[in-house]
Amino acid sequence: MDIENAKAQMRKGVLEFCILGVLQRGEAYPSDIIGALKEAQLIVVEGTLYPLLTRLKNDGLLHYRWEESSSGPPRKYYSITEEGRQFLVELQKTWDTLSYAVTKTQQPQ
Repeated sequence: MDIENAKAQMRKGVLEFCILGVLQRGEAYPSDIIGALKEAQLIVVEGTLYPLLTRLKNDGLLHYRWEESSSGPPRKYYSITEEGRQFLVELQKTWDTLSYAVTKTQQPQ
């Protein structure tokens, strides 16, 4: 089994959860989201992030607004919706349960 592929699949599985977590702190531009994910050692590129943001927006978990930029085209800033906050709470509960289960299975009997 390819360990790098397994690790990449694990990271992909939590990206939406992490994006919502970043945006619960406040509105952010995609490069800010990427920076926060990289700081947490989740390496993400724009080609991965934008489809996730679109899906989360289409699901009603995020919304965005355009802001004019003095140094180029308008920028799209994302923020979490109330529905997204509720979804994040449920994901956090699931994460806590999974984390406990994984930790428990790794402990000696």
